[in-house]
Amino acid sequence: MSEAYVVGQMTVKNADKWAQYRGQVLATLLPFGGELVFRGQQVQSFSGSSPHPDIVVIRFPSLDHAQGWHGSAAYQALIPLRQEAADVVLLTYAS
Repeated sequence: MSEAYVVGQMTVKNADKWAQYRGQVLATLLPFGGELVFRGQQVQSFSGSSPHPDIVVIRFPSLDHAQGWHGSAAYQALIPLRQEAADVVLLTYAS
């Protein structure tokens, strides 16, 4: 079984709402074995450019787990708050 990584690239539009979202999202990851690997801000580009300065990487035990998390009622309920808080590109990768 290969691991899956969800990578979010974002630009925060509303810091207060983003803090609310971040404060709730971890609880939605746990039932699916999701683990926050990295959260940070871009400081330099060696090649090319990204439209979003912030990034998050979340590891799941499998693609099925990642898809289960994203489709879960708990996470789906947070999406409107996320959309108000930030512009987000959410991608999934498998290793």
